[in-house]
Amino acid sequence: MAIPPDIEIAQNAKLKPITEIAKGLGLSDDDIEPYGKNKAKISLEVMKRLKDKPDGKLIIVTAVTPTRTGEGKTTMAVGLAQALGQIGRKNIVVLRQPSLGPVFGIKGGACGGGYAQVLPMEDINIHFTGDLHAITVAHDLLTSLMENHIFRGNKLDIDIHSILWKRVLDIESRFLRNVVAGLGGNMGGVPYETGFEITTASEIAAIHAIAGDLMDLKKRMGEITVAYNNGGEPVRASDLDAVGAMAILMKDAIKPNLVQTLENTPAIIHGGPFANIAHGCPSLVAIKTALKLAPYVVVEPGFGADLGMEKFCDIAARAGGLKPHLAVIVATIKALKRHGGVMYRELKETNVEAVKKGLPVLNQEVENAKKFGLRVVVCMNHFYTDAEEEIEAVLDWCKEKRVPAAFTDTVLKGGPGGEELANLVLEELEKPSDFHYLYDLDMPVDEKIRTIAQNMYSVADIELTSEARRAMRKITRLGFDKLPICMAKTPLSLTDNDRIQGMPPEGYVLPITNLKPSTGVGFIVAYCGDINTMPAHPSKPAAAGMDIDENGVIKGLS
Repeated sequence: MAIPPDIEIAQNAKLKPITEIAKGLGLSDDDIEPYGKNKAKISLEVMKRLKDKPDGKLIIVTAVTPTRTGEGKTTMAVGLAQALGQIGRKNIVVLRQPSLGPVFGIKGGACGGGYAQVLPMEDINIHFTGDLHAITVAHDLLTSLMENHIFRGNKLDIDIHSILWKRVLDIESRFLRNVVAGLGGNMGGVPYETGFEITTASEIAAIHAIAGDLMDLKKRMGEITVAYNNGGEPVRASDLDAVGAMAILMKDAIKPNLVQTLENTPAIIHGGPFANIAHGCPSLVAIKTALKLAPYVVVEPGFGADLGMEKFCDIAARAGGLKPHLAVIVATIKALKRHGGVMYRELKETNVEAVKKGLPVLNQEVENAKKFGLRVVVCMNHFYTDAEEEIEAVLDWCKEKRVPAAFTDTVLKGGPGGEELANLVLEELEKPSDFHYLYDLDMPVDEKIRTIAQNMYSVADIELTSEARRAMRKITRLGFDKLPICMAKTPLSLTDNDRIQGMPPEGYVLPITNLKPSTGVGFIVAYCGDINTMPAHPSKPAAAGMDIDENGVIKGLS
């Protein structure tokens, strides 16, 4: 069944005024700051006022280890929220804000798809309420103040070969990954090697998504390690007297953004740190606000259950005192076939045996959720190329494993296409769960990494390079070793190598190439291979197919 492009569906939707959406959540005009008719900031006073109100139930929407085009996690999160609304259950879906880099690059927008979208789609995908702009400017202000300090005499004795803090830009550009700054003679500064990262890779983006309020955000930004001095000691943002000005730039960005779905159920979109080198989750402010406003909250972290869900549980939930109840694991036939050894160009061809060969990866993700004490529901996201016998193979497997599963068609049908999933979720929410973390913070750094790798990825062991071991000794010496671990690896494989599909080969050892403490947000990044923090455009960027006419109507955005 063919449906119109996402943007046409979005442009033909009937939006309610954002004040009406807010009123449905019990919010007054004083509780919100409208940004036009269809979006608004929610005051942080709301969370304070409702602090003694019991939290709603928290549902994580995650996925199998994905293919490079994704498995429709956002679409399924929105679809589940719409489906819950269809059966009369008040809820809020909480999502990450799209980054402009992927919007104009290979992935396009991140507002869902078909008849399961958040709106206004064009605004959310482009400038929205300016949060990413604020993060960009706050980050680059710190860079500027650091460089000015070096130029004006460098009293902090910053080692220019040990500068960690680069520049950020919310547009993809391979040409800016590595640059030399400070050229131009005496008045041009001090030459040193640096580069650009995408805005969502900034530690400020990660702090924005984990801070409890503006003062917590300000305190955490002060703890950012921008460089090391010539004695090997950290130089922090607070040492550069940068924090007050940075907090001013972030004063509105800390407030969560209220919008709506295609079926006028409420949605909060806030935060969106890089899901590779950061925790890749919506902001804790958004989630905790939603939990006070609705009995059911649907939240979507980045990537698959092995990566994004693990970070949500071990980092975000730990920092925010959250207790998720259930994980919805989105599975697709194309992902299972890919893990069954099928090449990308052949994924549309029916191949039941390949689907069955990919099922161990789905099993791994189901077991991953259970290791946190979560209830589990498998959501079969329907694509038009799926053959009936392929779908039946997955549903039969779920039945045999006694894993609740629902076939879902929200892209074509909106909320009604997800009612089976919604009812199954509600049924499982009535059963007990026992949420807990995967590891204790007092464990040695390498043991925390090993626990994640062996449990979430099913590898035999880890091996730290000499550089990683040096970094671990430094982290321990500086007292950062009690922080949680943020794994940085490809999302396309259970290993560090995206060419390895399916389960890791027997005896596989995961290489840990480096460790870096992110002292403001409060975690240690463990690098598995070379992780790129500034993406690049594909041969045909999504931007090439976009346009706007004389009436302001946008075309080609998806």
